[in-house]
Amino acid sequence: MATVSTYLNFSRNTEEAFQFYKTVFGTAFNGAISRFGDMPAQEGAAPLSDAVKQLVMHIELPITGGHLLMGTDVPETFGFQVNFGNNMHIMLSPDSREETQRLFGLLSEAGKITMPLQDMFWGAYYGSCTDQFGIQWMFNCNQS
Repeated sequence: MATVSTYLNFSRNTEEAFQFYKTVFGTAFNGAISRFGDMPAQEGAAPLSDAVKQLVMHIELPITGGHLLMGTDVPETFGFQVNFGNNMHIMLSPDSREETQRLFGLLSEAGKITMPLQDMFWGAYYGSCTDQFGIQWMFNCNQS
């Protein structure tokens, strides 16, 4: 079933923020907290420091009405500066690759593709873009 969630970017305090949100909403995380140290080494990329390995790569918290709040730390060493305005994405998880491609194509038209759709190590078909109005979108399709 297709879903929509909100994805938040933090400099280095995702875990602190999500522990707070957990108490506010009285819910539990969906699964374990994924850390950058859990990620397979990327070919040609410099090794991650021990501090970066401990940062949150992905976390999920159900809030209200079936909505998922998701988040990640985005260290400056990844070439991204977190500021108010670029610290949030709308995450779409369509039911099929075809629908993912359709939505991605329409939302990125006249906008900017920040990561082309591609198969990712966690098993999803993933990509991101910013639409012509400056809204950031992420796509994560778990269907092959």
